[in-house]
Amino acid sequence: MKILNIDQIRSLDQSTIQHEPIAPINLMERAALTFVDWFVDRFTNKTSTKIFCGLGNNGGDGLAIARLLLERDYPIEVYVVRYAPRESDDFIHNHRRLKLVIENVHYIESANNIPSIRHNEVIIDAILGSGLSGPAEGIVKDTIEAINRAPATVVSVDIASGLYADKANASNDVIIEPDYTVTFQLPKLAFVLPKNGRYVGDWQIVDIRLHKRYIDLAPTTYYFTQPDEARLLLKKRDRFSNKGSFGHALLMVGSYGKIGAAVLSARACLRSGVGLLTVQVPQCGYTVLQTIVPEAMCSPDRHQYILTQIAQTEHETLLPTDYSAVGIGPGIGKAPETLVMLRELLPTLKKPIVVDADALNLLSENRELLNQLPPNSILTPHPKEFERLTKKWTTDYQKLDILREFAQKYRVVVVLKGAYSAVATPDGDVHFNSTGNPGLSSGGTGDVLTGILTSLLAQGYDPVEAAVLGVFAHGLAGDRVAEQRGPIGMTASDVIDALRWE
Repeated sequence: MKILNIDQIRSLDQSTIQHEPIAPINLMERAALTFVDWFVDRFTNKTSTKIFCGLGNNGGDGLAIARLLLERDYPIEVYVVRYAPRESDDFIHNHRRLKLVIENVHYIESANNIPSIRHNEVIIDAILGSGLSGPAEGIVKDTIEAINRAPATVVSVDIASGLYADKANASNDVIIEPDYTVTFQLPKLAFVLPKNGRYVGDWQIVDIRLHKRYIDLAPTTYYFTQPDEARLLLKKRDRFSNKGSFGHALLMVGSYGKIGAAVLSARACLRSGVGLLTVQVPQCGYTVLQTIVPEAMCSPDRHQYILTQIAQTEHETLLPTDYSAVGIGPGIGKAPETLVMLRELLPTLKKPIVVDADALNLLSENRELLNQLPPNSILTPHPKEFERLTKKWTTDYQKLDILREFAQKYRVVVVLKGAYSAVATPDGDVHFNSTGNPGLSSGGTGDVLTGILTSLLAQGYDPVEAAVLGVFAHGLAGDRVAEQRGPIGMTASDVIDALRWE
């Protein structure tokens, strides 16, 4: 699913009006109907509802929504925030239609006109919309602040009033803090950025049947991965396949006190369908791996406590270059000998690898090694690790610019982990993930992701597709756990057990 900017969304509306064809006011009616369908599925007609409307098209949406809810016997009060001398044409049209079914439309012209809001009420925010050109001021600011103070449930129409759709707000901007945002047709870039979380709430997309061909042809660098799209990436397995059909992966993981990272990444790699798996660990991890992950082969390093060697033991004939894919980093530490191993390893590799955790930290402390990464390798930093690899940023939009530039400069795939994890490609695109929950914010879940991605690379997936599919499946497994047990107390092992590839 594409994420378009505001200018493109306006053009999309116009393209729909031109090619369907449909009158603008009827397109607004269609949008209002889809919002109302969503609303009535969640709130009964016993719910006292106040709708706050601006004077533009978002306000016109609000007036249409008010009329449609009144027709369904919802107790509605309508408040128009009069912040300018003129209204849009669509606002005027919907205002006339609303006046046919309701006598009292209230006008807010000063703070004294702002109504009190009770605990059990629902507020529908249709004040400013996506056409925002400047920060909320005056009576709009006063109204937004009053809504934010109220103990009510707040639903924003398309986007929270005061929130820019595709650029950063100032730190002192006043913005609606909704419980829900119901947006039309496509997500806004603002919805997937961490600092906007309180201004988005639980957001939902409703389909208002905008012009599909325009969407297909519209250029963008930002995408949002939906379930149907992720499943299309999953390869079907031939009935006559064997373990050799699905690759042989090598995981270089673990150190004394962190063998758990090796266990988690190995179990996730196997659960994700690799044909064969070898795990290189320090000698102290040998018995642990052989006992807990019997399906994996274990190749102990010569060192008792850390990883130090490229070539395996004298009994092992394979080198890292001989494997279908290599994953390195979880739990390996930053010992000088491990850094030497990484320096020797990277120039020998030609296939994409997965780099995580301490391997990323070693790269950030030895930046010259970034140029040694095989093209299309997958790096999986969390925000602090990515900051160490690059530089600090002041806004989430600047962070996205840095992310895209880094992926393009080093020709790598970067999975920036977090809510709506962002997969940046060497071509400059960014794919935001739709799965996952706060329960994944616990130790070991990143090790699980490394195992998943290494497995997919070993099976022959394109690195970008492996990253998009792997991140989606990882988040979906977390969602399954949260649905059964709740997100609090979720463990990385729970996530492995919940992995499903179907």
